[in-house]
Amino acid sequence: MITPVEILKKYWNYSAFRPGQLEIIQSVLDGKDTLALLPTGGGKSICFQVPGLIVDGICIVVSPLIALMKDQVENLNRIGIPAKAIYSGLYFKELDQIFTEAHNQELQFLYLSPERLQSDLAQMRLRAMKIGLIVVDEAHCISQWGYDFRPPYLEISLLREMHPKVPVIALTATATKQVVADIQEKLQFKNQQVFENPFARKNLSYVVTEEEDKFVKILEIVNGVKGCGIIYVRSRSKTQEVAHYLQLHGITATYYHAGLKSVERDHRQSEWINGKKQVMVATNAFGMGIDKPDVRFVIHIDIPDNPENYFQEAGRAGRDGKRSFAVLLYSNADKEGLKRRLELQFPPLEEIKRVYQALCNFYMLAAGSSPALPFEFDLSAFVQRYKFNAAQLYGVLEVLQHEQYITITESYKERSKVQIITEYVTLYKFILKNDKYDALVQVLLRSYTGLYSKYAAIGESELARRINSTREQVIEQLRALDKMGFVSYIEASELPRLAFLNAVIVPKHLTIDNAVYLQRKQLAELRINSMLAYVATKYCREVFLIHYFGQPSPESCGHCDLCLQRKKLGLDKAKLAEVEKAILLVLQEELATAEELKQKMPDFSAGQIAFVLTQLIESKKIQLIDGQYKIEQV
Repeated sequence: MITPVEILKKYWNYSAFRPGQLEIIQSVLDGKDTLALLPTGGGKSICFQVPGLIVDGICIVVSPLIALMKDQVENLNRIGIPAKAIYSGLYFKELDQIFTEAHNQELQFLYLSPERLQSDLAQMRLRAMKIGLIVVDEAHCISQWGYDFRPPYLEISLLREMHPKVPVIALTATATKQVVADIQEKLQFKNQQVFENPFARKNLSYVVTEEEDKFVKILEIVNGVKGCGIIYVRSRSKTQEVAHYLQLHGITATYYHAGLKSVERDHRQSEWINGKKQVMVATNAFGMGIDKPDVRFVIHIDIPDNPENYFQEAGRAGRDGKRSFAVLLYSNADKEGLKRRLELQFPPLEEIKRVYQALCNFYMLAAGSSPALPFEFDLSAFVQRYKFNAAQLYGVLEVLQHEQYITITESYKERSKVQIITEYVTLYKFILKNDKYDALVQVLLRSYTGLYSKYAAIGESELARRINSTREQVIEQLRALDKMGFVSYIEASELPRLAFLNAVIVPKHLTIDNAVYLQRKQLAELRINSMLAYVATKYCREVFLIHYFGQPSPESCGHCDLCLQRKKLGLDKAKLAEVEKAILLVLQEELATAEELKQKMPDFSAGQIAFVLTQLIESKKIQLIDGQYKIEQV
């Protein structure tokens, strides 16, 4: 049998695995259910793609992100490995064709969105397949305690029931101990086999600073750190604003968000990856699946909603092991804004009903109807027509998805597709009588093989060039041929898809699970408070994050802004304990101001005393009341 190293060399041209990868792969090949926690850039895909090429049977990969699935499928196909992806929005013939190829073992990898697992067709076809490995990517989505819990992920347990002897590998970049336990329970692990690479990054320095004029600070950082970087912002408009500001100051910067056309997104991403632009200013739509090792800085100018997202995004810096920086800029207004966002994320029931009614009206759906296919969802047109608050609308749509009323796939670019669905003789007779279609049909037949049996991805502009026509005329002819039943033409669209998961109901009958809703809100609030605590911590940034994820850590990282500040003040472990002891001895006797403490502790500098006072307040050992410090009463 071919070995994992031989597979790695054959397809990826690497002679050795990264630390920890081979142990994970061997666990899978030994038939053990395996959970791998690998930080951003840790090489997750190799950990399932290598064993997926060795096991007997097809490898099923469940992943929530269409863009990431498509990217991995394209990469596999490029190196000669047959793979395809199934997600919401495909037509029945496409689905049936892909499932048939998978059943016939013509594919080695079949990627599925979790929503697809809910369909009867998928369950019927998967039950009949010879499956060698089940992969659950972004596995935190299956946990109710995870920051991105997705109910459709619970359907993965059906795969286990269909194929109880097939091992499962679950992978995620970030998970707390509670989420780790929940993943294994939900996926019915037969054994506890958890591989967890250390989250500590010796080359990555975390920095948090309060700034009222963030643009000035950004410019200072970009000019002060040699190399490329990413600046994360919360809104689409802000990406353009920050990029323009940097350009005015001589920085080569570009911007990226989900609202751009896919061609434009690809172009901007390529410019940054290839070094033509130094800085990418982006929403969190950017970064997933990007493997650029020489990112020297990642700057957040808004406080993220949770430590999981922050750790993953910040971790895109310094994958090559060289000194890099993860900087978070904040103001007091940001803290209040983060708390307000919580209310927008969890709107009242009446607002949820109002949006559901608007969706029914938008697609002209009557109560009791059951749309068979998903709809293109033009969010901006929807907001404009019904005058919704965009920020609150996102929260409502999230609730409707969690409550299993609808599902929305992210925006993605799919090339147009064509299949001939009539017999050759019938098509030939039609062309003889309608010669204006002859050039297009002939170039289709010459350019794409198998058009009578499967869809082919086409480019209307290229077809137009080859028949000396225009793109608009080609599209018009393809639409006409489709309408007459000669071809099936699936036109490209970049809009997300929205599907109703059940028969449409009268909005007044819409209900939500209040207990689950409250639990999700409490978890979101807990994560927001954890991010605010990260901003406020006065000991060590990295230790704070590592403790949040339940990993053991050193007493301090030695290179975050707080550790460097302690070094500058001469506060090693022994000195820190000495200053703390001296402060508590004074406060045991009486209350004291900062100035009074300095007078009573002449052996220590004002900076040392101020630093330790802040730390004692954070650890709730002392209180500051009306300018005086006192020992916290237990």
